[in-house]
Amino acid sequence: MKPLSEQCSEHQKKSAGEMQSEETRTAPGNGVTVSTDPTRENPAQQNGVVSSHDVISPVSQTRTEPQPPSSAPAPPAQPPRDQWGGKYEFLLSCIGYCVGLGNVWRFPYLCYRNGGGVFLIPYFIMLFFTGMPLFLMELSLGQYGAAGPITVWKCCPLLKGIGIGMLCVSILVCLYYNVIIAWTFYYLGSSFQSPLPWSCDALHNIPLCRNKTNVTQSPSEVFWNEKVLGVVYSKGLHDPGPVRWPLALCLLAAWVVIFLCMLKGIRSSGKVVYVTATFPYFVLLVLIIRGATLEGSLNGVAFYLTPNWAHLANAQVWNDAASQIFYSLGIGVGGLLSMASYNKFDNNVIRDTLIITIGNCGTSFFAGFAIFSILGHMAWRKGVPVGQVADSGPGLAFVAYPEALALLPGSVFWSILFFLMLFMLGVDTLFGNMEGICTAVMDEFPQLRSNLKHKTLFLALLCFAFYLMGLLLITDGGIYWFTLIDSFSTSFGLIIITLFMCIGISFFYGVNQFCQDIVDMICHCPPWCTKLLFYFKACWVVFTPFLLTFILTYIFIEMYRTSLHYGTYVYPTWGKALGVCMGAFCCLQILIWAIVAVSKESGTLRDRFQKSIRPLNSWRVNNINTTTQDQHVEPQRVDGPFTVNLTEADFTSMNWEAISEA
Repeated sequence: MKPLSEQCSEHQKKSAGEMQSEETRTAPGNGVTVSTDPTRENPAQQNGVVSSHDVISPVSQTRTEPQPPSSAPAPPAQPPRDQWGGKYEFLLSCIGYCVGLGNVWRFPYLCYRNGGGVFLIPYFIMLFFTGMPLFLMELSLGQYGAAGPITVWKCCPLLKGIGIGMLCVSILVCLYYNVIIAWTFYYLGSSFQSPLPWSCDALHNIPLCRNKTNVTQSPSEVFWNEKVLGVVYSKGLHDPGPVRWPLALCLLAAWVVIFLCMLKGIRSSGKVVYVTATFPYFVLLVLIIRGATLEGSLNGVAFYLTPNWAHLANAQVWNDAASQIFYSLGIGVGGLLSMASYNKFDNNVIRDTLIITIGNCGTSFFAGFAIFSILGHMAWRKGVPVGQVADSGPGLAFVAYPEALALLPGSVFWSILFFLMLFMLGVDTLFGNMEGICTAVMDEFPQLRSNLKHKTLFLALLCFAFYLMGLLLITDGGIYWFTLIDSFSTSFGLIIITLFMCIGISFFYGVNQFCQDIVDMICHCPPWCTKLLFYFKACWVVFTPFLLTFILTYIFIEMYRTSLHYGTYVYPTWGKALGVCMGAFCCLQILIWAIVAVSKESGTLRDRFQKSIRPLNSWRVNNINTTTQDQHVEPQRVDGPFTVNLTEADFTSMNWEAISEA
């Protein structure tokens, strides 16, 4: 690979849309020769070849006549694509998307369960060899193609199913993720009561707290299981029971908030993230400072970070590290790809990748101090080891931590602050997932983007459909369905999707071409970008596929050996099979749409395959001369005896030269 500065200078000498170096091209079946003149200022693109407007027609050997202007009307212009208001909007949106609930309620638990500080070793190895390369791949693909997770696969039509699979995963994630925000709304509203309804100071909890000899559940567990979930009234997955209407109102409010924030696309959500992406950091800092002043907090921090080197030999530790990287960075869901598609073409994706991924992992580590310092105080107050009060997932966010906050002076204030933080974390992540769905649909149906009324109606129907489907998850047995979707929506199906994305870009599209595309976008990047590209290239070709295969193998082994359970409830075989079908449906889209792409081509099977992995003619079209907006002309297709893509200038001032055939 040449130095980046040399590649940029060479690239600037060539036309941005040029894919072949031909002097002439003969249109099939017409005997018409299209001449390419590099001195022309506004070349028209013909099937991927940049050519001038000169057309030599063999009408006569002795006489040439000027051709009349075409009477064909100009095709309707494509609606303009929005762009971020500034680079900080994109960075904050990605940070808000990545820094979610998993950083607060999952990473600290995994850290202490898998050897404390030792867990950071496999965690950062997985970050540098799987998370960061795949993150850069998604950002680069979306930014270069200026398209969502489905349309962007014009670069390799055989892999269009990857985009469909991403869309399916994103739908499943949105379906259950907003239920978490509904729970947060419920707790936020309950936090305005004094005393807190899950504390021992509440009148209805006094008998429970005084009876310390025969206590099976704490007040916070009773509030969570009976008042919020109603899970005690359900027998299992087969018995969902009635909808819990207080939660239904909270879920409706959550979807109304998402609808209003996304009404104008990135122009509205890009402004919201200035608050939602920064507020959680303020709350975490306040909680760390408050936790450091509490008795027993150092015991909690020591429990969080004390290393146990024997855990490094356990494959479960490495699998947990990889799953946390995928869970927190949001890889393979389509949100990153969609948000990057609204970037300017020359945005430095390598710099953004380093900032976002390292910032996300640093936030996870930072959040652990806020969690375990207060849990350490709770363990000290109860006189029990920290391990007995530590939990993961909803159990940490809605049982253990609220109970710890209830023990603090001014518990109402701290509870409001904590659940506001959870709300901001959840909303930001849902923005990214919803943006992936909306961008994918609007790229396939561009008229939705140009008509605000139609776009608003589509977004309203989408949010309402999610609300109706989400009602199943807020019934008495809804937590069983929630756990099922949560366990399988981002399991083996997501790993298979990212594995095929990595292999497809590296070996079908071409890793050298992909690296060149990145160079084309970041010509003004410092020299260290070139060195990093060598590293990322090695990851895409060797290390990342190998580690993804290892993770996938381990997931299948564990899925076969272990049963799915929530608390003491063990899922039936048909329930686990349903979850496997959900994951399989997402990744089977790759095979289905690959068959469709091959069947559309002609020739032998080998020819069909080779044609289906070639980029379409419209690939890279949106990025011609994007560094200067006034030079950018969107090509249009005109149906004629042979296919010619004409620019807008050809329709407004078309003057054909009379040229004699030599």
